[in-house]
Parts: sequence; structure tokens; C-alpha cells
Amino acid sequence: MKIAVTGASGLVGAALVPALEAAGHDVLRLVRRRPASTQELEWDPQAGTIDAAGLAGTNSAVHLSGATIGRRWNDARKAEILDSRVASTRLLAETLSALDPRPSALVCAGGIGIYGDRGDEILTEESELGSGFLSDVGKAWESACEPALGTGIRVVNLRAGIVLSRKGGALGRLLTPFKLGLGGRVGSGKQWWSWVALDDVVAAIRFALEGDIAGPVNLVAPNPVTNAQFTKALGKAVGRPTVFPFPAFAARAMFGEMAEEALLTGQRALPARLIDAGFAFEYPEIDSALQRALD
Repeated sequence: MKIAVTGASGLVGAALVPALEAAGHDVLRLVRRRPASTQELEWDPQAGTIDAAGLAGTNSAVHLSGATIGRRWNDARKAEILDSRVASTRLLAETLSALDPRPSALVCAGGIGIYGDRGDEILTEESELGSGFLSDVGKAWESACEPALGTGIRVVNLRAGIVLSRKGGALGRLLTPFKLGLGGRVGSGKQWWSWVALDDVVAAIRFALEGDIAGPVNLVAPNPVTNAQFTKALGKAVGRPTVFPFPAFAARAMFGEMAEEALLTGQRALPARLIDAGFAFEYPEIDSALQRALD
């Protein structure tokens, strides 16, 4: 297939693109600068511009771009988080919908934050959506795919958990303090941290592109853990004790609202739709997944 990919230089994109190419697919990277090769296509979601002609012949698209949520939020930052997802998704969905012939599939990134803080409730794709900033962002993000869905393009809305990689994301930020023996649970440690190995993220996206799965898809490993279990497993993986908890008040003081939604609460999500479709996780357990991430 000819596959257009946004966010190709990000944590997931940097692993996905070579995997797609190794599988024999032709990958077209959408970039926000002047293209450096015929494998790149310029677009500017903020300005609402894209080289639609360059997308001709595209069989499917993977949309991964969006501003990081991993910093303290203020009104401007929250607007950037929302706009970077919604505007880019709508632009891509509308452009793909206008192509002749149209691509067969659009796989769009998203997060399990869409469910809001649900305590110990087990969450599948059939669960009701929640409330809060991240939930509102998730709902708007998925809704921005509607132009593609309305023209018959198969849309897959990924709802990803914590992606495990030493190169970035939550694990990348945690590694230094944990390696120094300064790691520990965050807040009560009872909040659920649904996670997924980067290798399984790449495999699941390929599964979505090459199969017929559609709609919301929880992109999480089948065995979520609490924050306390996660930090204990990470300490074991790096060979250090985890005796320095990060109190809730300190997290709130340092990260404000972001701490409340992304660190001190969580979601106990399960990948029901992937499992029902026959997808097999290579790293279903946290210990082996962390070991792989740290290799």
C-alpha cells in the first residue's frame, strides 16, 4: 500500500515508518517544512494547507501528530493541545475524502483519557465516555474524523495508553530519577496506568491498516497495572529501590491540572476490540514490556 503518515518523526512514527517500509509498503511522510525528498509531502495544519495532489493514489493514512500533553497546562497550552489535534485531523480527513479514488482507511491516534477518571471500573470500547479536559479533547479529536467516515473511509480511532519506550513519553521522563534510586509511586499509587509496549503499538497499527477493524480501539496491553505496581516493576527493571513517593500535593504544585488528569487519576482499560479481532500482543505483561523498552 501507499500510506501517508503524519507525526513520522515522533515516538511512535519513528518506529512505525521503518516497520511499514520493511513490510513492503510505500510511506509518504507529511512534514511541516519544505520536503527533502519525493517521500515527503508538505502540509501546515495551522494554516489549513496541504498538498492534496501529492496525496493522490494514497491507499490509507495514519495520523499521529499532536502537541504533547506532558507539560504544565495553562489556557494557551490547553488550546494548543486541542487545536493541534482537531484542526490537523479535520484537514486530513476532508482532504482524503475529496480524493478520487479515496483511500480505504484512516487510522487516527488518540488516548484513553477520553474515558475520564473512572477508578477501578474496567473500560472497553463499549464503555461510556467521561469528563474532563482530556476527555473533551478525545471526543473532539474523534469527531474531527467524521468527514472521512461520512464518505465511506474506514476510520480507526486509537485510544492509546502509556507507550513504553526509553526514547520518550512517560517512561523516558521517569528513567533518570528511577535509575538514581529516587523513584516511587505517584500520589496514592492506586490509580490505574494502562500501558502498551511500543512494538505492540506498531504491530497494532499495521493490523488496523491491513485488516478490517473499525471504530474506537483501545490500544493498551491486556494487563493494566496500578501506578504502585508500575513503579515497582520499573524499579525492578533498573535494579533500584522505589522508596521515594511523589506526593499528590507535590505533583499538583509542579504540574497543576495536568497532574490531576494525567498522573493522579487513570483508566483501567482493556483492548477488547483488538483481542476479539485476533490481535496477539507480543508483550502482554509489564515486566517483559519494560525489559524490552530498556534494551
